[in-house]
Amino acid sequence: MTAPILPSYVRDTWHVPNGEGRPVFDAVTGDTVAHVSTEGIDFRAVLEHGRNTGGPALRDLTFPQRAALLEDLGGFLRGHRDELYALSARTGATLFDARFDVDGGLAVVRSYAELGRTVLPDARVYVEDEPIPLGRRAGSFLGRHVCVPLRGVAVQVNAYNFPVWGPLEKLSQSLLAGVPAVIKLATATAFLTARLVELVVESGLLPPGSVQLLCGGVGDLLEHLTEQDLLSFTGSAATAHLLRNHPTVTSRAVRFNAEADSLNCSILGPDAVPGTPEFDLYVEQVVTEMTVKAGQKCTAIRRALVPAPLVGAVLEALTDRLSRVTVGNPAAEGVRMGALAGIAQRDEVRQAVAALEGATKRVFGDPYRVDTVDADPERGAFLSPILLHGPDPDRAEPHEVEPFGPVATVLAYDRPEDAVRLAARGQGSLAGSLVTADVELTSRMVLDLAPWHGRILVLSGAHAAESTGHGSPLPQLVHGGPGRAGGGEEMGGLRGVLHHMQRSAVQAGPDVLDALPGGRTPG
Repeated sequence: MTAPILPSYVRDTWHVPNGEGRPVFDAVTGDTVAHVSTEGIDFRAVLEHGRNTGGPALRDLTFPQRAALLEDLGGFLRGHRDELYALSARTGATLFDARFDVDGGLAVVRSYAELGRTVLPDARVYVEDEPIPLGRRAGSFLGRHVCVPLRGVAVQVNAYNFPVWGPLEKLSQSLLAGVPAVIKLATATAFLTARLVELVVESGLLPPGSVQLLCGGVGDLLEHLTEQDLLSFTGSAATAHLLRNHPTVTSRAVRFNAEADSLNCSILGPDAVPGTPEFDLYVEQVVTEMTVKAGQKCTAIRRALVPAPLVGAVLEALTDRLSRVTVGNPAAEGVRMGALAGIAQRDEVRQAVAALEGATKRVFGDPYRVDTVDADPERGAFLSPILLHGPDPDRAEPHEVEPFGPVATVLAYDRPEDAVRLAARGQGSLAGSLVTADVELTSRMVLDLAPWHGRILVLSGAHAAESTGHGSPLPQLVHGGPGRAGGGEEMGGLRGVLHHMQRSAVQAGPDVLDALPGGRTPG
């Protein structure tokens, strides 16, 4: 049977393109699952529909009303989790991986619904601060900052590794802010995101024009963006650079946010010797980040920075744990790690490992051989976990080449300041972690690491039970990072909503400020 072509949802109707389109494959079997194409779509009309239909409908609602839509949508999607889990298996995801993606996305929806219900005002605009005296006579002339929804569309370009969480994360923020969305899905996992958006449409909960979906390329979409639109991207640093420098994005100052892959690191403290809870937590954390989603997480640990005297013990412990990881069909019992999202992704990881060969020694795994359970390792996108050791931590390659898969490199450091220096060699990361029970060391190192990291996890035996983990972005906290990580911020609670709004300083008399929605002055 011929694999179907996935329709796009534009201007409140399903658009089925002519032609065959680009194939999308099952990551486990290599079979063609679907095709994608946006042939025949008028991209200017897509943006105009969002601006003229979706925007006014969303702006007519208060924050709590938009929050209620999110809450109802989250409840509707929770009723279809099993279907999304099953589709996730075709992307190579184990059930644990699928829950990480699906349940994580639903948790973000729930978090933003709660924010809109409990933090934001019962209004259509957000008055940000108390009145600021500006006149010579007290209270006669004041200033205040008001945040209003941008009058454009949020174009959301998503990555293949989180086909549910990624779109829901971006969509929750834009809808709560009152800005309609155009979702551009990633080809490798298109069938899963397409079904997610189909469910959103089937729910009938969102106003017309508030959500559109592109299953395929973006054509000339970016050329029609304006200063009132937003462009959000998750993916590679190289693509982020291209989007950021698109002529229309630069000339119209389109609000742009990028969350890019980065060479995240985890630092083992000198006190965390074998036999301590911290040593065991460190090993567990590195293995988890290598194997969950087959290492295809933008927050995964790529560089394990270890005190020089502990390198041998860490390599031995990691090798022991990795030798027990079973790779294969996610549906098979006992499989711990599934496939990468596709053959192309597997080949990219192999190329990256090859680029690291001159600077590292392979301690565990073979990029060209893996034993699999209930799967053909050649037809599916399977790869063994690969542990590398960089004898010379100052070599450039481990700090510049990212294998976006189940690969980590152990690098030695002599002093804490050397660990900070090596961490900074990644030129900006989404996440870093420090595993130690030494509070004094922690307080010093966190501040030194912060300029190069969007988020820092401190892990010790005393707090392990409550820890959310190195690789888990949370809707309450910013997700992004400087430099290579894209220079942007997603989520962060209210920050993510305000990113979709224009902050305007209003200077007026108290009577005018009192008349603003939610703007009554004290007294």
